[in-house]
Order: sequence, then C-alpha cells, then structure tokens
Amino acid sequence: MTPRNPVDEADLTRRLGAMSLKEKVTLLTGGDAWTLTPVAAAGLASLALSDGPVGPRGTSFGGDTPPALLFPSPSSLSAAWDEDTAYEAGRLMGLKAREMGIHVLLAPTVNLHRSPLGGRHFECYSEDPLLTARTTVGFVKGVQSTGVAATVKHFVGNDSETERMTYDARIDEKTLRETYLAPFEAAVQEAGAWVVMAAYNSVNGTTMTENGALLTGVLKEEWGFDGVVVSDWQAVRSTEASALAGLDLVMPGPDGPWGDALIAAVEKGQVPETVIDDKVLRILRLAARTGALDGVRAPEAAPVPEGVHTRMRDLAVTGSVLLRNDGLLPLNPSGLRKVALIGPNAVRFAAQGGGSAHVTPERVVTPLQGLRRVLGEDVEITVHQGVFPHAKLLTLDGTTATDPVDGEPGVRLEYRAADGGLLSDEHRDPANVWFPVILGDDVDHLVVRTRLSLDDSGTHRLSVVGTGHFTLHVPGQPPQTYEQLQDGDDIAALLLNPPSHTFTFPAVRGETEVMLRVAPQRNLPYPITLLGLGYDTPRGTDEEELDAAVAAAAEADVVILMVGSDADTEAENADRTTLALRGRQDELVERVCAANPRTAVVVNAGAPFLLPWAERPAALLWSWFPGQEGGDAIADILTGTEPGGRLPTTFPAAEADVPVLSTQPVDGVLDYAEGGRIGYRGYDADRAAPLFPFGHGLSYTTWEYQDFVLTGDLARGLTVRVTVRNAGGRAGREVVQAYLEPADGSEPRRLVGFATVEAGSGEAVVATLRVSARTLAAWADGGWVARSEAHWLSVGRSSADIRLTAAVTRAS
Repeated sequence: MTPRNPVDEADLTRRLGAMSLKEKVTLLTGGDAWTLTPVAAAGLASLALSDGPVGPRGTSFGGDTPPALLFPSPSSLSAAWDEDTAYEAGRLMGLKAREMGIHVLLAPTVNLHRSPLGGRHFECYSEDPLLTARTTVGFVKGVQSTGVAATVKHFVGNDSETERMTYDARIDEKTLRETYLAPFEAAVQEAGAWVVMAAYNSVNGTTMTENGALLTGVLKEEWGFDGVVVSDWQAVRSTEASALAGLDLVMPGPDGPWGDALIAAVEKGQVPETVIDDKVLRILRLAARTGALDGVRAPEAAPVPEGVHTRMRDLAVTGSVLLRNDGLLPLNPSGLRKVALIGPNAVRFAAQGGGSAHVTPERVVTPLQGLRRVLGEDVEITVHQGVFPHAKLLTLDGTTATDPVDGEPGVRLEYRAADGGLLSDEHRDPANVWFPVILGDDVDHLVVRTRLSLDDSGTHRLSVVGTGHFTLHVPGQPPQTYEQLQDGDDIAALLLNPPSHTFTFPAVRGETEVMLRVAPQRNLPYPITLLGLGYDTPRGTDEEELDAAVAAAAEADVVILMVGSDADTEAENADRTTLALRGRQDELVERVCAANPRTAVVVNAGAPFLLPWAERPAALLWSWFPGQEGGDAIADILTGTEPGGRLPTTFPAAEADVPVLSTQPVDGVLDYAEGGRIGYRGYDADRAAPLFPFGHGLSYTTWEYQDFVLTGDLARGLTVRVTVRNAGGRAGREVVQAYLEPADGSEPRRLVGFATVEAGSGEAVVATLRVSARTLAAWADGGWVARSEAHWLSVGRSSADIRLTAAVTRAS
C-alpha cells in the first residue's frame, strides 16, 4: 500500500476537540457550491474544490469562469497506455490547481466504457479495468505529489447517464469486484487517494450515498481508506441513512439534508457523535495534506512550468491513434503546393466534451493554425466546412457583438418590470452561458441588446440558450418568437444540457443592433436562470457547400478531412442514442475520398462512432478531444511525429455487434447481466469482429516480436520479458500487451499487463511486464483465489493481434 502522506493525528484530535457540535456539522456540508466553511477554532481555512478531469476550472461554472489550461480528454490519456504519462498529466494539473488556490481536484473519472453510447465516455479512461486502474494510479499520484487531492469518482456503477440520479445498477459480486471496483481499489490501495466521490445511482438496491456495505464495509474497512467520501453534487437524499453509511461530506451547500437535521439526530441519539467526529477528522486530515490547516505545510510544489504548452501537445500526440495508413503519412511538406483542409471539425474544432468537466481554455490551437506552422507560408491551404452537423451554434463572441452602451465586447443585459420599466442593467462579456442570472421579485422579463458587426450579407443565424419565452427584434423586420421550457426543476440538467433555439434573419454587411426579450421560465428552486447567445455567418445551401468542398479536394495535392463530434453530442447528463456521425459527415468522407485518393481523415471525437467508409481514405487518425494544443498535435503527427496511442476501447463495425449497447434502465433497473464481458471480452465471447480491436494502433515504423521469457506462476505472479525489434526505417514507440485466457476457452482473454518501449531503426529492446498475483486472481466464495486451471499467456500488439503465446499454470 502506498504511504498516504502521514499527518500528525494527535494534532488533528486536538483541533477536533476545539470544535462545537454546530461547527462540526456545519463543516460537513459545503459552504457554497465549491468551498467548505472555515473553522477558526480548529485553524481550518476554507477548502476549495474544482472540476475536473481535463484540468482545474476554478470555483465557478458558467460565464464568469476564468481561463485555464485545457488538457486532452481522459480517453486520450489512457490511449497512451503509460502510467508515467498519466502521472505527468496529473502533476501538471495539480500544479495548475495549486496556482489557482484549489485544494481538491474532482478527478479522475474511473467508471468504465460499458457502452460506447455513454455520454461521459470521453471523460472515462477505458473499457478495461486494468488499463483504467494503471492510468488512475499514475494520475492520482501525479496530482497528489503537488499537495492537491485527487477525487476518484464516481463510486460505483455510474457508467452511463440515462436516469443516472435514480437507476439501480444490478451487478453480481464477482463482476463488481473484478471489473467495476478494481480501478477504485487500485486508486486507494496503490495510489493512496485522498478523496472518493459517491455516485448518484444505486447499486443492488441501495443508493450509493447510503450504501454502507460499499462505503464503509469495502472502501473504509476492507481497503483502509482514510480520506474523505464526498457526495456527487445534489446526490444526498437523507440525513441519518447517509450519515451512518459512511458519507463524510455533502455537496453543494450551504443547504442540504444534514445541517440542523443532523444536529438534531445526534442530540436524539440517532447518530452517534463519534460518527460525526470521524467525518470531521477525515476533513481535517485532508486539510493537513493540502495545506489548509494553520501551521501545517502542504508538500512543496514547483510553479507551472514555462513549457507546459509543449508538454500538453506531447500528451495529445502520445494519445492519438493511427488506425490506418496506406503510406500517405507522414506527409513531406517540401513536396506540397496546395492542401485542402475540409470538414466540420476543421472549422469548428472540438477540444473537449461537454458537462461539468468543461474548462474555459486560455487558448485553443486550431488545425489550421497547426498546419500553417508545420507547412510554412509557401503552401496554400484552402478551408471548407462541407457539412453542418452541429446541434448548436458557436458562442456569440466579442469580434461580432459589442455592448451598445459602453462599446465593450459582449451585450447589455437589462432587468425590467412588468410595465417595461428599467430596474437595472449591466454589461456581460461573451460566454457560453451567463449563470446565474438573478431574478428579483420585481423582475418580469429580461432584455438583451447587442450591436452585431456583420462581415457578409445574407441569412444570419442567432441562437438563444436557456428556457422561457423569447422574442427577437431585428430592425426593419417583424418580431420572431419561440418558447422552450424545461421539465422539472433540475438545475444541474439545465446547466449541463441547456436547450437552444436558432432564429434566422436577413441582413446586409455592416452594423445592426438586435434586441432579445426574454420572459424566463421560473421553474428552478432558486430565483435564477441562465442565458446565452450563439451566432453563425451566412453560408450557401448544404449542397453548395458540399460541392465546394469536393471541388477543393479534387484540386489539392493532399486532403486533410476532419469529421467527428462536439461538446453537445458527447456530454454529461445525456447518453447518445446512436453511434452514427451526425448529419451528412459519412457522405462528405465518401465524396471527398472519391475526388482525391490522397485523403487523410482525422476523427475528432471522444468516443467510438461507426465508420462505414474506414477503408476509403489513405490514412485514418483518431485525435480524441485533444485539449487546447490539439491543432499543433495533429499537425505534428501528420508531418512525421510518431503517433503514440493505442485504442483503450473497442471500435465497432456495426451497432448490432456491440456487446452492451443500450444504457436505458428498465423499470429503474440497469442490469449488468453481461458480467465482465464488456468491450473486447464481449466481442471475443460473441465471436464478433470489431472494426478496430482494443489495443490497436499503428506506428510509423514496423515491429517484430522475437521472443519472450515467462517466469513465475498464477499463484505468485508473473514476470514477462518480451524482445521486440524495430524493423522499420525510423525510431518508434511500441506498446507490448499481455493477455490471459483459460486453456479450455471457458472465458475470453483479458488484459493482465502492458509496457511501452522505444527503439531506433533496427534496434531490439526488451519490454518487461510484471503481473501481480492479485491481477491474476479470481473472486470466488467471498475472497480472492488463485486460478488453478491451465492458462495461455499471450503477448501482442492488440487483443486481436497476438504474436507469441506460452502456457502458464498454478504452482503445486
């Protein structure tokens, strides 16, 4: 077990003794949405918490979020198949969090890719528990090396979003232990995680914030977790049951089901004060570890390095997966005169997915900027979007919109009474949404005014994000109205997936002032709402734009075609309903490839999609959501930097082949009847062939697997030494993977180890994989037991590309 940054327990007990019951209980619910209440008597400063998995955002959500560093998505990080890379990503995020005054980073998300339709697929690491566990261990150690707590979430069974607040995940004990709990166990026992987040959902009939068998029995008692169990936001629904189950901290605050109700429960003897004291000690211990206690210093941490942008670009490169290459890549810039950059994601690049993990990046390097850097000014680059699959418009930005009152980028927001009288007004900077917009008792409606600078004449698009009744006024045109309402009063659902409506209006080039009247829906438990505006310039018809893209492809020396998804397609709180790419993207790929066979397709998405045209392009690169430096990373790979990634999840050829597709609970129950046979293990069990298997990924060189030496056994663990040779003409990186399967074929093979190596042209190197006895064990009869039957240990380049195999048995 990894040491947990020991603290002075006697000092914590002394501080606890200085606190009243009121102070103790107040500490156990957030002081607000992102911080805890300070306690002067204990020398405790306010602890600050922040999302998340792609970098710390800060203690806000919405329009006033400060710029921060946007890292590659977790699915990209796990595609590196390297614990050291995960450590470096975690360390950089931790350093940034320290710089921002954050004590607790709400990451990593270690739920599994049970279904490729999962809305937060991009935010999770893998379909495999071992790859998830090893990535998690590296990341958690990296974050906590800086004195910032990592939060391992969502414990447990929150592997999809549909009805996530209420569904009951029915998971048998063997599957729960071997598959879904495994990453959490590694995070606690190997990485020494300081915080674990309890999920919204139930597991086997008990909601996770009240699940004493898992929170106390497994997490705290069996695994020895001495940190804080925090609820997911608004997940707690009881007082006594959640307090007695092992939950330590209710978020957000200051309202919640504990507070005065918990004090009363203690005074009535329904909840022992010793239970309260244990929770407070855990928070004090967390504060000591993160530097929030007077007189206790957090570990020394260096400032965010000056070369952080280069390192973030390297992370994106290492995670990118080259799926196919007929020799087109890498490109030689000196041989190019004209390059066509085509596709919706070439114009509207998706650096991240949607939801609570969202970060406002300090910058985003686009694919065009990246290509211009590597190709130089002598190469002509034409840009065509081709198709328009996006569900929402881009945010109205400061280059298009200015406040008509002060002339600053943004809008003028007015609060008006029922008779139209102006109550107050304020400037709002451009933002995805403005939240919260406070609705006082005397506010009847809102008016948003902005002056648009229009570069082209034609049909313009202006969208409104939020709920209520909207009326758009454009000079010289009749008003347009629309109403969109939210069912229920879930603030989180509104924040994470706000509805949007697009108005269209004709206008000539120049300036025009528009006004939007908003009668907000007052359905939330607080007098607040959110609001946002989007905009898009005039364009041709879909056919005209598609024809123009195809014509540009035919004239180019090479085509870089970018398709994929975005933060609206892949987002928290909503699972996808199909694996197909939105809109006419498949048609675009087919037509462009027909026009120019020298086409490299880059898919910019966080989760698998169907690619019925996968054999058409000369090269196919998967970039994931690569973070703010993604455009540079893609350009580097296209022109020769080794793509380091291997797939952490299986890519299907058809929806019918996916072992677990539906995320829809039946009568509130989500039955994990497939057991551990998800992802590649499900494909193997069903004898179905995916489009690209788990672990797949090409290099710009070729590799020979020459030999491997196996020592140990199933009871004591294994050491596997694999000799591989770089048989190509350039240096490269290889990921050597080891799989175990029963000799009788009774179970599909499973990943038990992996290692990365680098070698120059013609060089042979040895990859050493150490597989613990625990990794090899099975859960049976309430405990871990060594496997007794004969097995095959195979090594190769993916779950489907096995190069060498040997027998392995349990020692007598």
